[in-house]
Amino acid sequence: MYSLGCDIGGTFTDFALLNQVTGEVNVHKCLTTPRDPAEAVKIGAKELMKVIPDYLPKTEDVIHGTTLVINAVIERKGAKTGLITTKGFRDALEIRRELRYDIYDLFADFPPPLVPRYLRKELNERIFSNGEVLKKARNEEIHRLLSDLINEGVESIAVCLLHSYKNPVHEKFVKKIASEIYPAISLSLSSEVLPEIKEYERMSTTVMNAYVKPLFSRYLKRLEENLKSLGFHQQLFLVTSSGGIVPAHAVKDFPVRLVDSGPIGGIMLAEYLGKITRERNDLFSFDMGGTTAKSCLIKDGRLPKSEDYEVARMERFKKGSGIPVKTPVIDLLEIGAGGGSIAKINQLGLLQVGPESSGADPGPVCYGHGGEAPCVTDADLVLGYLDQDYFLGGEMKLDRDAAFKAIEEKIAKPLRISVIEAAWGIHNIINESMALAAKMHIVEKGGDPLKTTLVAFGGAGPMHAYGLAKKLRMSKILIPMRPGVASAVGFFVTPFSYEFVYTYKVLLEEANLLDMESVFRGLERKTIRFLPKVDKPELITFSMSIDMHYVGQGYEVNIPLPSSNLCQLKKEDISEIFDSTYKRIYGRTSSDKVELMNLRVIATAPDRPFSFKKLSNSNKNRGSLQSAIKGQRKAYSPLSDSYVDFSVYNRYQLVPGDTFGGPAVIEEKESSTIMDQDATASIDEYGTILITIGRK
Repeated sequence: MYSLGCDIGGTFTDFALLNQVTGEVNVHKCLTTPRDPAEAVKIGAKELMKVIPDYLPKTEDVIHGTTLVINAVIERKGAKTGLITTKGFRDALEIRRELRYDIYDLFADFPPPLVPRYLRKELNERIFSNGEVLKKARNEEIHRLLSDLINEGVESIAVCLLHSYKNPVHEKFVKKIASEIYPAISLSLSSEVLPEIKEYERMSTTVMNAYVKPLFSRYLKRLEENLKSLGFHQQLFLVTSSGGIVPAHAVKDFPVRLVDSGPIGGIMLAEYLGKITRERNDLFSFDMGGTTAKSCLIKDGRLPKSEDYEVARMERFKKGSGIPVKTPVIDLLEIGAGGGSIAKINQLGLLQVGPESSGADPGPVCYGHGGEAPCVTDADLVLGYLDQDYFLGGEMKLDRDAAFKAIEEKIAKPLRISVIEAAWGIHNIINESMALAAKMHIVEKGGDPLKTTLVAFGGAGPMHAYGLAKKLRMSKILIPMRPGVASAVGFFVTPFSYEFVYTYKVLLEEANLLDMESVFRGLERKTIRFLPKVDKPELITFSMSIDMHYVGQGYEVNIPLPSSNLCQLKKEDISEIFDSTYKRIYGRTSSDKVELMNLRVIATAPDRPFSFKKLSNSNKNRGSLQSAIKGQRKAYSPLSDSYVDFSVYNRYQLVPGDTFGGPAVIEEKESSTIMDQDATASIDEYGTILITIGRK
């Protein structure tokens, strides 16, 4: 009868409960428990029972997104990990690609490897690039290497041998021996985690998987036990970084697939919102929570996918300064900006906001949980954008006086400015930081801010959307229903899907299409095993693509195939698709020969039966738009440069067709939307707020 979406963020854990019969959605938020994130799931799920008693025994599935994996890497809280690799390759993790992310910085730092050098062991074996065994791995040497790592106290081992993507026989030999003599050890084989060419990326990804695997396994076990204790006995699903849902058991051994699982639901919801509102502009998904802001450009209605992702960058905007993880992800931008971002005076005597965050513990000063540093949420409260008595619908009271005093003591007095100027400076600086990053991201992806609509959600997103849109010169903003828990709601429109890749390195002119067809069919059979059982397997769809490049290039372009049957295509067709795609991206083509690198298959189950309910305007019977106005509140208007009266609207009383101008605050339980006097808001049939900036 029910489906539960749960998204763990840095500050809050969000819940969305869908009644599959009526289509009704109930939402809830609770503070995240950083020391044990699974505990927050138990607390929040239990609190939701106060609204819907005994819903968990009637729940068909729980869909979960988490930032546990990426946070473990960033905070270096994973397992003590060892590495077994081919003799001569132990230093590949530090040699990397021998590329400098800043050619003018002689002292540029890279993240320390997740496995220190003394825990990297070399196995004297060798396999040719065609899969032929040159030197066999010896039983006694494997025993010795495993024993050395166990004696060093490692909890997890990554195995990455040269060309194992082509022939995994030696990696499987290591696994066989390890399972016999050390059955409790956690093992990650590169031939299972990432059976793909390029040894450094394969090694880095496998090491990251090994690093987080024990932590993730313990977390998953606690999560399942907590849900079971509350009466849930059905299947738990997890959201992958590529925008798909899979059964928990399918990725239990591959947690690296969840490296950016948390923000995906919101992006999927933004894409869905663009479809139902028939928005013609490109969409810029903007998810601002308590700790970070996540953004994504949805161009031409298509989600941007990437297999070139980095974690824990030393320099936030410099590609190559992080740890590469080559797994399918939705290409998004993450900024250290959230409601908990800390404001301080830097060494130059200037106001700085973020990237440090107070998180959920202790949180902003106004939370009253021991926080002493003023944060963005404190500034928003002082500016009048938040109601101290209606935060989380009144479930959590904020302390405005404490926020005012903290800003006064830590910011205003040192800078010799008023508290109002300090609070607005905090709000404006965080908007400026996000706008700078967003503008770079949009332009890099071929977009135009002037032809882009902002879709804002997250607890703080709607509050900062107006200011961000003004800086980006965007004229339209969409605020979905329940924006404070948008990622959790977005899980309901996220498809069941999984992707597999197979390295097939050959010149296009020498490729055997029948052989490739056979490989694709094999990948299809593998992907199906990672999907839940469906009533009609024939409705599962498969998307095929090929990674290709001109001979000599070190990067690939992914080419979607128009047909699932290669027999219907010719090599000339594939070449033409590659050339047109390459020219669209780089503006030119080459006369060099074309080479295939990888074959990819994405399996997607039939669409899930979810859609937003259209709202009725029956509330109109109770009166005009005035019935939705809760009152007036003094709030800071940047256009007037002073506090003015803002009309405060109850979003739950707004109905389709309502239109009103600013300055206004639109309040709901999980978030507040702000707009000044140059903006107009209208409500569509799904309850979406459309804000248009700039009156004629």
